[in-house]
Amino acid sequence: MQRIPQRTVAAIALAMTLATCPMTARPAENSNFAVELDGRWNYDRPAESEQRFRIELANWPQGDPRALEVATQIARAQGLQRKFADAHATLDSVEKELDGMPAHVRVRYLLERGRTFNSGGAPERAVPLFALALALADCANDSFYAIDAAHMLGIAAPATERLDWNMKALAMAEKASDARSKRWLGPLYNNIGYTFQERGDFATALVYYRKALPAYEARGEPGGIRNAKWMIARAQRSLGELDPAEKTQRELMAEYDRLGEQDGYVYEELAEIALARGDAAAARPWAAKAWSALAADEGMRESEPARLARLAKLGGIDTKPARP
Repeated sequence: MQRIPQRTVAAIALAMTLATCPMTARPAENSNFAVELDGRWNYDRPAESEQRFRIELANWPQGDPRALEVATQIARAQGLQRKFADAHATLDSVEKELDGMPAHVRVRYLLERGRTFNSGGAPERAVPLFALALALADCANDSFYAIDAAHMLGIAAPATERLDWNMKALAMAEKASDARSKRWLGPLYNNIGYTFQERGDFATALVYYRKALPAYEARGEPGGIRNAKWMIARAQRSLGELDPAEKTQRELMAEYDRLGEQDGYVYEELAEIALARGDAAAARPWAAKAWSALAADEGMRESEPARLARLAKLGGIDTKPARP
């Protein structure tokens, strides 16, 4: 991974925060531009999003705060493509021009540097950045990005701290008066549910997953709605509510079929539901389909090799390389 030149990440971020915070206790700058910029995102297609942002970047002169803000989103798109060295290089170019920039631009830099470290497998380097982004966003009265920073701490912080950070972010979102900050409710309910799921408390997880669904419906995001339904069914499966879980997963599969898409996680859940019923033969084709879809994901191959190996075994797939 590319190192940041000369100074450590924490030193850069701390210097920016201390220098800027006392002067920025006012609403965030360029908020309308940020909304327009975020509207260009398709998180499921980061390469396409990167190209949109590069087109947008050409509209602004070098050194313009809007150009730097666009560049942070180019870096985010690169990170989602697992091009972490490229993302850090893009952020290095932003960093060189941060002196005197509005707090809003600095916050977005901190968030994307942190996301790049976290996605690249270095959460310990990301956490100080997210904490400083939160402090700076709070100081600038920028609730949307303060919630973003707290929510990222709920992902990157040590496991024992994640629920507290997510609850802090949720309290901020529920208290917020602006519709944009309220959009965080869906992801936060989902993340809190997932934290309880990881702890084996599937009943509480289901409570939060069910809160996430109407929040995503209010956002009008089909992908978020599908994810929320999947998470509800996932918790139901662990609670032994197999019939409603299977019904939801089959409905999701039919929806993906209509879209001409596949979702390996849906196939995986159908395999797990069959196994929960003691029907390994019924699980086998679903596991094979899940492995085929999920093994094509580079991030999945790197982060979940044991999960893929289990699916291959359940699906009767020989993953050993053929002998010459």
